[in-house]
Amino acid sequence: MSQKTNDYQLISNLTPEEKRIATRFNRQYRGEALELPEDLKTLPIYRDWVTGNLAAKIASPFWEIQQPQKNQHCLDIGCGVSFLIYPWREWGAFFSGQDISSVARDALISRGPQLNSKLFKGVELGAARQLRYDDAQFDFAIATGWSCYYSLDYWQDVIKEVKRVLKPHSSFVFDVLNPEKPLALDWAVLETELGAEVFLEPLADWEKLIKSAGGKINKQLSGELFELYKVTF
Repeated sequence: MSQKTNDYQLISNLTPEEKRIATRFNRQYRGEALELPEDLKTLPIYRDWVTGNLAAKIASPFWEIQQPQKNQHCLDIGCGVSFLIYPWREWGAFFSGQDISSVARDALISRGPQLNSKLFKGVELGAARQLRYDDAQFDFAIATGWSCYYSLDYWQDVIKEVKRVLKPHSSFVFDVLNPEKPLALDWAVLETELGAEVFLEPLADWEKLIKSAGGKINKQLSGELFELYKVTF
């Protein structure tokens, strides 16, 4: 089966919600312009977005809560172009990824092996609720920057998949939007206009979900917008 045919089947199996999010990030990675409402342009968050300052404010430094270790097999879910921008060579960890954006996937396939063919183990196209990897394959899993686009019910399926692909007692580091942060509401409005609705779920509900899935919160780190958790199962 050709990659094009396989991609078509994968994209066809996405939910309408997943397709909207894939479209939103494909536009971003292509650098496509999108006309936004004039009232949104008066907000400080819009100016930060236009100047590129917003990315640094909202990024979650997962390595500060757990740094990938040498020779660990790590899975970055919703990876974007993570392997190209974070110091995976310095960490010496083996990188595998999965993303809903075909543009991000193609960029990694094209440039990842050139950057480091030993550490780059590949990237799959698909939604996080259906990870395209074997059971107990990874020592560490990461998912940052996208949990807020999905409901807690959806995330129950994501966590089941993460538990499946992780080795026993391995860590999962992921972030969730903290609706109490000053930036949260304006950022949610911006993201909705960019094509991806944001769920403003209380942190208490996220922590309840983690515990109901058998997870234990080992560490927590608060950022300007997102709350970063290190969880073991």
